[in-house]
Amino acid sequence: MFEQRTSLLVDLSRRAAVPLLALLLTGCSTVDYYGQLARGQLQLLGARQPVQAVIDDRATDAQVRQRLVLSQEARRFASAQLALPDNRSYRLYADLQRPFVVWNLFATPEFSLQPQLHCFPIAGCVAYRGFYEQNRARGAAALLKAQGLDTYLGGVEAYSTLGWFDDPILNTMLRWSDERLVAVIFHELAHQQYYLAGDTAFNESYATFVEQQGLRQWRAARGLPAPKELGIQPREQFTELVLASRARLETLYASGLDNEAMRAGKLAEFERLRTEYRQLCASQWNGVGYYDGWINGPLNNAKLLPFGLYDQWVSAFARLFAEVNGDWPTFYRRVAELGALSQTQRLIQLQALAAVSD
Repeated sequence: MFEQRTSLLVDLSRRAAVPLLALLLTGCSTVDYYGQLARGQLQLLGARQPVQAVIDDRATDAQVRQRLVLSQEARRFASAQLALPDNRSYRLYADLQRPFVVWNLFATPEFSLQPQLHCFPIAGCVAYRGFYEQNRARGAAALLKAQGLDTYLGGVEAYSTLGWFDDPILNTMLRWSDERLVAVIFHELAHQQYYLAGDTAFNESYATFVEQQGLRQWRAARGLPAPKELGIQPREQFTELVLASRARLETLYASGLDNEAMRAGKLAEFERLRTEYRQLCASQWNGVGYYDGWINGPLNNAKLLPFGLYDQWVSAFARLFAEVNGDWPTFYRRVAELGALSQTQRLIQLQALAAVSD
């Protein structure tokens, strides 16, 4: 599969992958699954049109026009100031007339936070399967539930094919805030600049750093305060809350207790998470429940999987950027050098960079 950005909740979105090349490179054992992916990707390709044509069309809604104008300013900034690929990606627009482009299915055992992996050409192994058709995704989830697995289905608002196709701005992306729209364009183009098959934490942390640093430079160029001056945001606070819950569950699952005891402990942990969330709303967010929809829905291991993948090594990449004095081409070269190391050596280098940053 290609790279994914999944909408986990209102503000915690991550990326979507479209494994069309995998269809061309694999056999017939999974023709049905790959067939729906190919049909979905072909539909998306057929819906594309130049952004400028949509902007110039008098029938275009004024708000849509404003968002598309902003997207093109960010697109030019990405290549001119961040040395990101200068191609047709995000210079096209596609209105799919639905809220999500893909639905991602995550699955884990009942007493484990290890995801069920799916391996594909080009992108390597990833912790989800993507479906263009929601009913197919629900059917696949039901089959996994029948096998006793925890499952989570999340809608995807944006995708990247890592440069294999000219990725468009999607109607699903235009619901975002201006800043988030700009940040996602930077993030996705960073994946086109460099992508390491099979290492999600590396890829997402690297692209998240590019997104964050790019946003700092974008805001500075517009005379706006740097993001760090805005304080800790609800998204970061909520992520920390979920990661702490996940760590406690990992301890529980490694405890050696019998299944009945672990099942009770698991339910108690999710109640604790909800309680701590309500306390956070009251003490930090003035009673605003930013993530009520997520926290009040069914909770299980699979629903926790996407958290933490996108920022594990951000501090390491920040240190690397500082070491090259903020020179983007040199930074990308150093990122590629890290990616060329063995997994063990890469981990050692990332830990060393993160330690210096701390």
